[in-house]
Amino acid sequence: MRIGMVGLGRMGGNLVRRLLRAGHEAVVFDRDPAAAAPLVAEGATAADGLETLVASLDAPRAVWVMLPSGAITEDAVTTLTGLLSPGDTLIEGGNSFWKDSARRAAAAAERGVDYLDIGTSGGVWGLERGYCLMIGGPAEAVRRLDPILSALVPGESAAPPTPGWAGDERAPRGLVHAGPSGAGHYAKMVHNGIEYGMMQAMAEGFELLRAGRAQHGLDLPLPEIAEAWRRGSVVASWLLDLTAQALNADPDLTAYTGRVGDSGEGRWTVQTAVETATPAPVLTAALYARFRSRQDAPLADRMLSAMRHAFGGHLEPPPAE
Repeated sequence: MRIGMVGLGRMGGNLVRRLLRAGHEAVVFDRDPAAAAPLVAEGATAADGLETLVASLDAPRAVWVMLPSGAITEDAVTTLTGLLSPGDTLIEGGNSFWKDSARRAAAAAERGVDYLDIGTSGGVWGLERGYCLMIGGPAEAVRRLDPILSALVPGESAAPPTPGWAGDERAPRGLVHAGPSGAGHYAKMVHNGIEYGMMQAMAEGFELLRAGRAQHGLDLPLPEIAEAWRRGSVVASWLLDLTAQALNADPDLTAYTGRVGDSGEGRWTVQTAVETATPAPVLTAALYARFRSRQDAPLADRMLSAMRHAFGGHLEPPPAE
């Protein structure tokens, strides 16, 4: 099949590469022309704009937008919705808020364009490992694009079909048709909230291991413990694999500042938990821990020191040089 890809960053570029390796064709566009050059060398066709990209595809067209959430995605989706024809499919695979996806899908439907919101997980490893795709939108559009979607996931599963899968008789591993428009990005939002919690738990656990070594004289080799946990442990996971790799390369992780960003989906997860009155204390705490990591001696901490000094005469030692 032939597909258009808008946005050639780490995720978009590797999605194209995986499709090319599976024998599909891709017409690509990025605001930075240099981003397209390596993909052209691998067999893609570059377009100089969205209109050219759409004109380079045969009906029924499929265009995948892989851009950061916000205005840049909104502008691209609005423009493409106006350029595409009835029967075409517009895919949005970035980290968009699910309510925005549902709204965009409704606007596309007015023009007869199918809209798929596809939460995409796999990071920079997805090129080799395959991606996990969480899809919202019309089942018929999912079926039509099954060859593209199946090429992006890790492979076919020997297990029975996943309930709700709108594709072939057997469900490809790492792919789910989550429901109507918005469902794909809703599932990805919760996925990322869980990811925050898992990462925070693992980080706190290893901090406690280090404390046992430093304060109790226990010889706790963090890299070796991580390696052992990877094999047979109930906490074995891909995140633990990556943690073990990092500790083996640098046991003290001196190359990292400890400041942890967030893409926005953790915030949406917490906001949705409040909106639906769903208890999510772990996911919420993990998000706040990321906010805390980006502060240096915040006012709240200085205020605690001031109050402690005021009522008890406790004087905190000056910060270490």
